Amino acid sequence: MAVYLMAHDLGTTGNKATLFSVDGTLVAHTVYPYPTRYFNSTWAEQDPRNWWKAVCETSRRLLEQVPAGDIAAVAFSGQMMGCVCLGKRGELLRDGIIWADQRAVQQAQNLEKDISQQEFYRITGHRISASYSLEKLMWVKDHEPDVFSKLGKCLNPKDYVVYQLTGELATDYSDASGTNAFDLNRMCWSTDILRLAGVDEKFFPEVFPSTHIAGRVTERAAAQCGLLAGTPVILGGGDGVCAAVGAGSVKENSAYAYLGSSSWIAYSSHQPVYDPQMRTFNWAHIVPGYFAPTGTMQAAGNSLSFMKNNLCKDLIEAVCQTGGDVYEAMDREIEMSSCGAGGLLYLPYLLGERSPRWSPEARAAFIGLKMEHQRKDLLRATVEGIAMNLEIIFKVFRQHADIENIHLIGGLAKGKIVAQILTDVLGCNTMRMNYLEEATSIGAAVTAGVGVGALKNFESVEHFVQAQEALSPQPEAQRQYEKLKPIFDEAYFALQSVYRRLASLQ
Repeated sequence: MAVYLMAHDLGTTGNKATLFSVDGTLVAHTVYPYPTRYFNSTWAEQDPRNWWKAVCETSRRLLEQVPAGDIAAVAFSGQMMGCVCLGKRGELLRDGIIWADQRAVQQAQNLEKDISQQEFYRITGHRISASYSLEKLMWVKDHEPDVFSKLGKCLNPKDYVVYQLTGELATDYSDASGTNAFDLNRMCWSTDILRLAGVDEKFFPEVFPSTHIAGRVTERAAAQCGLLAGTPVILGGGDGVCAAVGAGSVKENSAYAYLGSSSWIAYSSHQPVYDPQMRTFNWAHIVPGYFAPTGTMQAAGNSLSFMKNNLCKDLIEAVCQTGGDVYEAMDREIEMSSCGAGGLLYLPYLLGERSPRWSPEARAAFIGLKMEHQRKDLLRATVEGIAMNLEIIFKVFRQHADIENIHLIGGLAKGKIVAQILTDVLGCNTMRMNYLEEATSIGAAVTAGVGVGALKNFESVEHFVQAQEALSPQPEAQRQYEKLKPIFDEAYFALQSVYRRLASLQ
C-alpha cells in the first residue's frame, strides 16, 4: 500500500528531499548541494542539470528507507521567479537565471515606459522589477538572440524537474503568479503584458492548480531516480507559497515569517493586498480560493552567512574541532551585545532589494561604527537590520488584517536570540514551529497528499506541524526599537543617491 509522500524542495543552495508518512510523520530527509554562480555584481545563475542530478540522488537515498512501491506521490517546492530556457525539443539552451539575479534593470525600465507601475501592479499583484521571470526573459531576447530564436518554453526550476520526471510541460498558479506575466484577477497569462513585453504567450506553459497530477514518472526517469515508473507527480508550488502551507498558514489571516537565505513575511487572505506604495506583492496561494500577500527581502540569512564567512572564521574552526553549530555560537555572541548594538545600524542590501525597497542598486552598509564596537555588535546589528526591514513589510499587512501572531520557520529561527529580536522589532507574538527547516517540504508533501486523495484537505497540515515555543515582545526592547526604526528608514533614503552613483561606476 502506498503510504508515503516524497517532497523535493529545490532551494537556492541545494535540493532537500523529505519523506513523510501520510499521517504526518517525518521519516527521512537528505540534502544535495549545488553551486550558484554570482558574477557581474548582480547576476546569479545555476545549471538546471544540477537540479535534476540532485533530485535523482536524493530520491535514491530516500528509497533506501522504504520501497519505491510505497510512494503514493511526489511533489515539488521550488525557488521562484526563475528563467529556464528550453528549446523546441525540450533541450536546455543556457544556465538558469535564478530569483536573486537583478540584471534585467533596463528591461524593467523599458516595460514601464508602456504601462504604469500601478496598472501593472493591479493586474499581476506585483510591480515591474528586474527580479521576475518575464523581465529576465526579455533580457535573453535583447542580449542572447541566438538563444531566444530557439526558445520553446520558459520554465521555473521545479517545472524543469517535473518535465524531466514526466515529459510534461506545465506550471501551477503560485509559480505562474511569480513570473510578472500572469493576470492574478483572471488567473491566466496576461496577453496585454506579454504584448507590451514583446514575448509570445506560447513560451509559457499551461497553468494548473498546485494539486494537479502533472504526469507520471517515465521509464527513462525511473531508471535515473529510482522511483517506480507510473508514480504520480504532483506539480506542487513555489517555495514561498509551499512554505505558507508548511507553516500552517492555510486559514484567513494566519501569518508566518520565513527566515532563510532570503526572508519573507506573508499571510493567507481571500483577497490580494494592494499597497498604495507597492512595497508588498501577492502570490496565488497553494490553497484554492486564497492569495498570499507577501513581502520578500533579498539578503536575510545571506547577510548573516556573509558575516559568518568573513568575521567568524575562528568560530567555524572551533566548531569543526569540537562539534556543534556555528550559528549557535554566533547566537551566543549576539546575546552579549545590547539592544541597538551600541548605536550601530546595518542596512541588509547585499543583493540589492526587493520588498520593501525595490532597488537593485541598493547596497549593504554599517552606519554608526565606532572604535569600541566588537564583533558581537556587528552580528547583533545584522540581525536587527534584517528584522527592521521585515517590520516595514509587516506594517503594511497590519493595515489590512487582524494578525494575532506569526509562525516562525526557516533556519535562522533556530537561534532563540534571533527569534526574540524579530519578536521585539515586530511587536507581535511569535511561535517557533516544531519543524523550522522542513516547512517548504511539508507544504509540498501536503500538496501531494491532497492531489492524490491521501489527505482530505490542506487543513490536514495540522498533523504535520505544530507550534513548539511561544515568544512575546519585551517592552523595553520594543521601546528601543521604536526609536531605531525611523533612523533605519532615514539611513536608507539618505544613501539612495550614493547607491546610484556607485552603480554607475560598475
